[in-house]
Amino acid sequence: MRDGETRALAAMAPEEAPEEAPEEAPEEAPEEAPEEADSQPTYRIQRPVYDEAFLRSQLLHRRGNATTLRQRLAQRLRCSSQKAKAAAFSALPILTWLPSYPLRQYLFSDVVSGLSTGMVQLPQGLAYAMLAAVPPVYGLYSSFYPVLLYTFFGTSRHISVGTFAVVSLMIGAVVVREAPDAMFYVPANGTNASAVLDVEARDAKRVQVAVVLTTLVGIIQLSFGLLRFGFVAIYLTEPLVRGFTTAAAVHVVVSQLKYLLGVKTRRFSGPLAVLHSLRAVLGGVAGTNLSTAALGLACLVFLYAVKDLNERFKKTLPVPVPGEIIVVIVSTGVSYGMSLSQDYGVDVVGKIPTGLLPPAVPDFSLLPSLVTDSFAVAIVGFSMGISLAKTFALKHGYSVDGNQELIALGLCNFLSSFFQTFAISCSMSRSLVQESTGGQTQIAGLLASLVVLLVVVAVGFVFRPLPQTALAAIIMVNLLGMFRQLRDVAALWRTSRLELAIWLVAFVASVLLGLDYGLLVALAFALLTVIYRTQSPQSAVLGHVPGTGLYCDVDEYEEAVEYEGIKIFHFNSSIYFANSDLYVNTLKEKTGVDPKALQAARNAQKNRREKRTSNREPSLDLCGKAAQQEVTHEVLSYDVEEQSNGRWGSHEEGAVFLEPLTAVHSVVLDWTPAAFMDSVGAKAVRQVIKEFAEVEVQVVIAGCSRSLLDELDTLQFFSGVVTPAMAFPTVHDAVLRCRRSPADGAAQRFHPEPRGADGGPPD
Repeated sequence: MRDGETRALAAMAPEEAPEEAPEEAPEEAPEEAPEEADSQPTYRIQRPVYDEAFLRSQLLHRRGNATTLRQRLAQRLRCSSQKAKAAAFSALPILTWLPSYPLRQYLFSDVVSGLSTGMVQLPQGLAYAMLAAVPPVYGLYSSFYPVLLYTFFGTSRHISVGTFAVVSLMIGAVVVREAPDAMFYVPANGTNASAVLDVEARDAKRVQVAVVLTTLVGIIQLSFGLLRFGFVAIYLTEPLVRGFTTAAAVHVVVSQLKYLLGVKTRRFSGPLAVLHSLRAVLGGVAGTNLSTAALGLACLVFLYAVKDLNERFKKTLPVPVPGEIIVVIVSTGVSYGMSLSQDYGVDVVGKIPTGLLPPAVPDFSLLPSLVTDSFAVAIVGFSMGISLAKTFALKHGYSVDGNQELIALGLCNFLSSFFQTFAISCSMSRSLVQESTGGQTQIAGLLASLVVLLVVVAVGFVFRPLPQTALAAIIMVNLLGMFRQLRDVAALWRTSRLELAIWLVAFVASVLLGLDYGLLVALAFALLTVIYRTQSPQSAVLGHVPGTGLYCDVDEYEEAVEYEGIKIFHFNSSIYFANSDLYVNTLKEKTGVDPKALQAARNAQKNRREKRTSNREPSLDLCGKAAQQEVTHEVLSYDVEEQSNGRWGSHEEGAVFLEPLTAVHSVVLDWTPAAFMDSVGAKAVRQVIKEFAEVEVQVVIAGCSRSLLDELDTLQFFSGVVTPAMAFPTVHDAVLRCRRSPADGAAQRFHPEPRGADGGPPD
């Protein structure tokens, strides 16, 4: 070993200790820091080399569990005032902040935020009902009941729940599939010569489908929340969600083109629906209603200008300019004053019932055909809500509970469905308005729902002349934020090609196959990338950095130096059924130790030795202990004179010299990155340890976590040829033990038979 390495081991590393572990482990002795303020703190620790056998028997002792299963169950089920209070706060998060609500600090800003959000929620509720393929008033219902309920059960202070474009579009696709126009054509004037569409019957059926779907979505979200399945959101990675929502924005824009231009086409659903819709609109562009198109484009330009103005001057404007409500009021007035519906054929919202509907039980006979769609809507709605909730919570320094958010959304959907609403989620644009206008709590959301209630109860009839093209313009402009996600392609190309693949698959699959099948394909692909990453991990042979206790990749860092005869194998993944074969093959390749090849070489040497022995005189003997060495040896015959120092044995015919078959005598498996191991992986590692032992290469394990050691004990990994003494807490412990083991056997390797000072047998 070089001098630098010797000094490093003496100064920084644990000293080599005798094989017998001491009864008491030495205490850590931190070294005093230098007086200079800018110097690096240092520490020095002197202890013996630890292995797992010593740790279990001498150093670490598990805490005893004095309680029985019955006692633990009794403790968990025991009632107390503290448990009741905690349960109440968990079920109703409003109790955690409402009693201490600071009126002077928060009330004014919450009122301003609530009124501003309500002004945005009103036109969006009307517009997104078109996406859900139900009459506009049901969008207002969905903007009141769920928002009111979320105030009591939600944990986020800033998100605005209610109608959302992506969820509304998914509901619309299901509704149109279950209740297409073709089901509701009836003969005109009692004859079969012509047929007319029964709009009222169609809308009633579609409302039934949307309500039952919402009920099922609420049940799924509520069940997931009670079962503590809030973690499912982690499988919807950010690239997947952003690619999916960008594809949903494409679907929404294409679906609104006919309303913007006044083109009469039917609504498509299923795979390739977006292409069919686009072709139908372009094919019917010659029949564009010019009045509708002119009004829609004017609204589009105005809304875009207002949105750009709000973004440019958001720091100076006390309240964002309510472009949506301005468009609704002005376009309604223009439509009423100019009789656009009667004189120019402009489609308008039409009848809006005044007042709230009484509660009614959904038609559960429709449930079987909606199960798959309800899971997709439930997951997408929750993922959008929790992602925005976490964003605002991180910004304002509080926490949100994913499981409680599931419960809150589930209750909002389930209970509200009895009042004829469709499924809701969190809207990005409204949440930004609620937060940017100073909203501090869900009091702002409560006031926004009251604004919608006022319209439903008192002034809903005012919006009957509202042109549908104005609502289409509102929807399109609100999707600008989603289309900006197209910039992710360039950013992900520079940072992570694998995440770019997830984004592109989610986008393309959702555009071509529809949002439901597209989401399933994107989820499956995301899971496949996880499998790919575990099956293609990075591996390396580590070397020691002199003067430190660090071990780094010898191929990447010049300072990393390998110890002679020791290979440290690092594999950046857990070991389980999917990559156990890869682990074994990479281990043999990186270390250069192939037991099968070495066995073949041993057999060849044995054959050559037997052939030479048969051709020599019988007086030439092999050394008696040659078969007991740590590595495979080859016996060579040389005509060498007897050495004067007595270190070599002499024969008249020649001397015996043993040559190792491989230069590697020890392999250290660095399991620091390994989080788990299954039975297949454990069997593969045990087998490779056995194969290496047959060619007399010892294998030891380093850096294994305590949880992984518990798993290995459960798998009965430490039995037979594998013992706890082969596991070490750090790589350096393992290296020191491996460096000591060959040294102990060096005398036997070169002096197979002990001799005295004169070269003869010892006394």
